[in-house]
Amino acid sequence: NNSMAEIKIRAALPEHMKYVREMIQELADFEKMPDGPKISTEDLIKDGFGENPLFRCFIAEVSDPRDVNKKIPVCYALTYTSYSTWEGRSLFLEDLYVKLEYRNKGVGREMIKYLAKIALSEGSSRLDLHVLDWNPARKFYEKLGFTNLTEKEGWMFCRLTSEEMEKM
Repeated sequence: NNSMAEIKIRAALPEHMKYVREMIQELADFEKMPDGPKISTEDLIKDGFGENPLFRCFIAEVSDPRDVNKKIPVCYALTYTSYSTWEGRSLFLEDLYVKLEYRNKGVGREMIKYLAKIALSEGSSRLDLHVLDWNPARKFYEKLGFTNLTEKEGWMFCRLTSEEMEKM
Protein backbone atom coordinates (compact mmCIF):
# COMPACT_ATOMS: atom_id res chain seq x y z
CA ASN A 1 0.00 0.00 0.00
CA ASN A 2 1.72 3.16 -1.24
CA SER A 3 -0.04 6.04 0.48
CA MET A 4 0.87 9.65 -0.17
CA ALA A 5 2.39 9.81 3.32
CA GLU A 6 5.28 7.70 2.03
CA ILE A 7 5.91 9.93 -0.97
CA LYS A 8 8.28 12.88 -0.78
CA ILE A 9 8.57 15.49 -3.53
CA ARG A 10 11.77 17.48 -3.83
CA ALA A 11 14.22 19.07 -6.24
CA ALA A 12 16.23 16.44 -8.09
CA LEU A 13 19.99 16.28 -7.64
CA PRO A 14 22.61 15.31 -10.25
CA GLU A 15 22.71 11.78 -8.83
CA HIS A 16 18.99 11.36 -9.63
CA MET A 17 19.52 11.98 -13.34
CA LYS A 18 20.19 8.32 -14.15
CA TYR A 19 16.70 7.48 -12.81
CA VAL A 20 15.23 10.48 -14.63
CA ARG A 21 16.88 9.37 -17.89
CA GLU A 22 15.32 5.90 -17.46
CA MET A 23 11.90 7.48 -16.89
CA ILE A 24 12.37 9.78 -19.91
CA GLN A 25 12.80 6.61 -21.98
CA GLU A 26 9.74 5.00 -20.37
CA LEU A 27 7.72 8.11 -21.22
CA ALA A 28 8.99 8.09 -24.83
CA ASP A 29 8.09 4.40 -25.12
CA PHE A 30 4.60 5.14 -23.77
CA GLU A 31 4.25 8.02 -26.25
CA LYS A 32 5.14 5.55 -29.06
CA MET A 33 8.36 7.47 -29.82
CA PRO A 34 11.06 5.15 -28.41
CA ASP A 35 13.79 6.71 -30.56
CA GLY A 36 12.92 10.26 -29.49
CA PRO A 37 15.29 10.83 -26.55
CA LYS A 38 18.77 11.69 -27.84
CA ILE A 39 20.20 12.99 -24.57
CA SER A 40 22.27 11.12 -22.01
CA THR A 41 22.39 11.17 -18.23
CA GLU A 42 25.55 13.28 -18.60
CA ASP A 43 23.67 15.80 -20.79
CA LEU A 44 20.97 16.11 -18.12
CA ILE A 45 23.59 16.75 -15.43
CA LYS A 46 25.45 19.31 -17.58
CA ASP A 47 22.26 21.08 -18.75
CA GLY A 48 20.39 21.07 -15.46
CA PHE A 49 23.13 21.65 -12.90
CA GLY A 50 25.72 23.86 -14.57
CA GLU A 51 26.35 27.57 -14.17
CA ASN A 52 23.20 28.50 -16.13
CA PRO A 53 20.77 25.60 -15.68
CA LEU A 54 18.41 25.15 -18.64
CA PHE A 55 15.77 23.33 -16.59
CA ARG A 56 14.71 22.34 -13.11
CA CYS A 57 13.74 18.81 -12.27
CA PHE A 58 11.65 17.54 -9.37
CA ILE A 59 11.15 13.97 -8.23
CA ALA A 60 8.68 12.08 -6.09
CA GLU A 61 10.39 9.40 -4.04
CA VAL A 62 9.19 6.38 -2.09
CA SER A 63 11.00 3.99 0.22
CA ASP A 64 12.69 1.15 -1.63
CA PRO A 65 10.76 -2.04 -0.75
CA ARG A 66 14.12 -3.86 -0.49
CA ASP A 67 15.69 -1.25 1.79
CA VAL A 68 13.47 1.15 3.76
CA ASN A 69 16.42 3.47 4.36
CA LYS A 70 16.80 3.99 0.61
CA LYS A 71 14.50 6.23 -1.46
CA ILE A 72 13.71 5.59 -5.12
CA PRO A 73 12.26 8.10 -7.60
CA VAL A 74 8.88 7.01 -9.03
CA CYS A 75 7.95 10.26 -10.77
CA TYR A 76 9.71 13.22 -12.30
CA ALA A 77 8.70 16.63 -13.54
CA LEU A 78 11.04 18.66 -15.73
CA THR A 79 10.30 22.38 -15.96
CA TYR A 80 11.78 25.62 -17.19
CA THR A 81 10.89 29.28 -16.89
CA SER A 82 9.16 30.70 -19.93
CA TYR A 83 7.88 34.16 -20.78
CA SER A 84 4.59 35.42 -22.17
CA THR A 85 4.48 38.84 -23.82
CA TRP A 86 0.90 39.04 -22.55
CA GLU A 87 1.30 37.79 -18.98
CA GLY A 88 5.02 37.76 -18.14
CA ARG A 89 6.81 34.96 -16.35
CA SER A 90 5.39 31.48 -16.67
CA LEU A 91 6.45 27.95 -15.83
CA PHE A 92 6.55 25.35 -18.59
CA LEU A 93 6.18 21.67 -17.69
CA GLU A 94 8.18 19.81 -20.34
CA ASP A 95 7.62 16.34 -18.87
CA LEU A 96 5.59 14.75 -16.12
CA TYR A 97 5.95 11.01 -15.73
CA VAL A 98 4.73 8.63 -13.03
CA LYS A 99 5.93 5.03 -13.11
CA LEU A 100 3.14 2.63 -14.05
CA GLU A 101 2.79 0.97 -10.64
CA TYR A 102 2.39 4.37 -8.92
CA ARG A 103 -0.30 5.79 -11.20
CA ASN A 104 -3.76 6.62 -9.85
CA LYS A 105 -2.36 7.01 -6.33
CA GLY A 106 -2.25 10.82 -6.29
CA VAL A 107 1.46 11.14 -7.16
CA GLY A 108 0.90 13.18 -10.33
CA ARG A 109 -1.66 15.41 -8.65
CA GLU A 110 0.70 16.11 -5.74
CA MET A 111 3.50 16.92 -8.19
CA ILE A 112 1.27 19.40 -10.09
CA LYS A 113 0.24 21.01 -6.77
CA TYR A 114 3.92 21.27 -5.81
CA LEU A 115 4.78 22.89 -9.16
CA ALA A 116 1.81 25.27 -8.91
CA LYS A 117 3.04 26.47 -5.50
CA ILE A 118 6.53 27.06 -6.91
CA ALA A 119 5.15 28.87 -9.97
CA LEU A 120 2.98 31.16 -7.84
CA SER A 121 5.72 31.85 -5.30
CA GLU A 122 8.03 32.91 -8.14
CA GLY A 123 5.46 35.21 -9.73
CA SER A 124 4.49 33.00 -12.66
CA SER A 125 1.18 33.85 -14.29
CA ARG A 126 0.56 30.30 -15.47
CA LEU A 127 1.74 26.70 -15.79
CA ASP A 128 1.81 25.43 -19.38
CA LEU A 129 2.35 21.98 -20.89
CA HIS A 130 1.86 19.99 -24.10
CA VAL A 131 0.10 16.62 -24.14
CA LEU A 132 -0.48 14.23 -27.05
CA ASP A 133 -4.12 14.21 -28.17
CA TRP A 134 -4.50 10.45 -27.53
CA ASN A 135 -2.76 10.44 -24.13
CA PRO A 136 -5.13 9.48 -21.27
CA ALA A 137 -3.27 12.09 -19.15
CA ARG A 138 -5.38 14.71 -21.00
CA LYS A 139 -8.33 13.85 -18.74
CA PHE A 140 -6.05 14.07 -15.69
CA TYR A 141 -4.88 17.57 -16.69
CA GLU A 142 -8.40 18.77 -17.51
CA LYS A 143 -9.68 17.47 -14.14
CA LEU A 144 -6.98 19.55 -12.45
CA GLY A 145 -8.21 22.66 -14.27
CA PHE A 146 -5.86 22.89 -17.27
CA THR A 147 -7.50 24.45 -20.36
CA ASN A 148 -7.12 22.78 -23.75
CA LEU A 149 -5.91 25.83 -25.71
CA THR A 150 -5.99 23.98 -29.05
CA GLU A 151 -9.74 23.47 -28.66
CA LYS A 152 -10.53 26.74 -26.89
CA GLU A 153 -8.30 29.25 -28.70
CA GLY A 154 -6.96 27.37 -31.73
CA TRP A 155 -3.26 27.54 -30.75
CA MET A 156 -1.05 25.16 -32.73
CA PHE A 157 2.37 23.93 -31.63
CA CYS A 158 5.03 24.45 -34.34
CA ARG A 159 8.71 23.52 -34.60
CA LEU A 160 11.67 24.35 -36.81
CA THR A 161 14.24 21.53 -36.68
CA SER A 162 17.99 22.18 -36.70
CA GLU A 163 18.06 20.77 -40.26
CA GLU A 164 15.44 23.31 -41.37
CA MET A 165 17.28 26.14 -39.59
CA GLU A 166 20.54 25.20 -41.32
CA LYS A 167 18.84 25.46 -44.73
CA MET A 168 17.97 29.13 -44.10
